[in-house]
Amino acid sequence: MTLEQLRIFLAVAEMLHFTRAAEALYITQPAVSAAIQSLETGYGVRLFHRIGRHIEITDAGKLLQGEAQKILDHVELTERGLKELNNLQRGELKIGASLTVGNYWLPEKISQFKQLYPGIFINCKLGNAEEICEGTALGIYDLGLVTGDMKPSLQQSLEKNQVGSDRLQIVVGKSHPWYQLTEIYLDELFSTSWVMRESGSGAQQMFEQALQSWGIEPNKLDVVLNLNTSEMVKAVVESGVGAAALPESMVKKEIQLGTLHAVQITNPQKKPNKRLEILQPVWKLKHRQRFHTRVVIAFEEILMQQNVKVA
Repeated sequence: MTLEQLRIFLAVAEMLHFTRAAEALYITQPAVSAAIQSLETGYGVRLFHRIGRHIEITDAGKLLQGEAQKILDHVELTERGLKELNNLQRGELKIGASLTVGNYWLPEKISQFKQLYPGIFINCKLGNAEEICEGTALGIYDLGLVTGDMKPSLQQSLEKNQVGSDRLQIVVGKSHPWYQLTEIYLDELFSTSWVMRESGSGAQQMFEQALQSWGIEPNKLDVVLNLNTSEMVKAVVESGVGAAALPESMVKKEIQLGTLHAVQITNPQKKPNKRLEILQPVWKLKHRQRFHTRVVIAFEEILMQQNVKVA
């Protein structure tokens, strides 16, 4: 059994098609067939059922699929570790970041890291917080950077540490009645329509938790739009549709330009009126058991040096 055979097998298992696997690997279809036949003959098992022009993976194939992926993942980590034996002159770092963290908080950290280690290739993918948590647990990312909570089912796999924070601001556009106000009472949150992020967003999780801590059920608000990026939420609110809770780091420029206005929430039940704030931590996630390269450790040091509020 060779690593090349395992790579070919995994491609066929993923696509369930010999020709498409060959195209993805830039090899010929007969080479793919020969690799699968060699594995099946060598171990006396069927890895795929041939049903007409289609194939289905067998139980033996499913067993090999899981183990083959583990083997190739370990080989990749070993290769990366060997490349790093030259004082971090080469290597790769795979980061997953939630959208707002990736767009507004992370670039400065990456820039600082690249100044110290210019030879390190950084592969950064963005998604909502839920996607990043799951990707980090699966080993797709060396580190995840998110706001909000992770699912309880992932807590045994992932450890998290706070490396920064951001404040959620309640913002409105120029045509909104709140634009001329500096503060609003808590019960006035029911008097406007709202533009929200989707439920997997870290910012949305924090806003809903804050509302509940203030005695407000989020589903009681008049939500007119649910959007999957904060940029879309910001653009819609700027155009005059409702209010939104967005990270301060994201709306700072718009507030300075006057295209958005932030209002402070106060609780009239508290004497004197208590101002209510929503602070969301930026969490660094990494797998508890996976091997962490020297590149990962070096980037963590950059993050910990910058463990301050985002503003």
